[in-house]
Amino acid sequence: MSTEHGHDHGHQHSHDHHENPHAGQGPVLLDIGGDVGALVVTMPSDRTGDEVEIASPGVTPGHHDHVAVVRRPVPGGDVASLVFPELRAGDYDLREKGHVRAVLRVTIEGGQVTTADWPA
Repeated sequence: MSTEHGHDHGHQHSHDHHENPHAGQGPVLLDIGGDVGALVVTMPSDRTGDEVEIASPGVTPGHHDHVAVVRRPVPGGDVASLVFPELRAGDYDLREKGHVRAVLRVTIEGGQVTTADWPA
């Protein structure tokens, strides 16, 4: 799959609002069921625009699925968050894109939305 940002690696991701100007403006479609779940991570507001990678524990940094932190509407305002809409059940480490140290570990259950808070 060739993408408009100049590299070919067979998965979809969002770098920022320039790549997807509608990111954060409405609901996110989650494709869950069976052994596939989703992850929503609440982020500190000052992290908006940062990118976060997700990979199985022990996998060294490289070219992993990643998404940008965007502000999403919630009742009474908005919140900075990450959404990984389709993940196989299992454990995952999240880290700032390009960094080695995992910041957060989550366990995804099939057919469920897992929520977590990014450490301050």
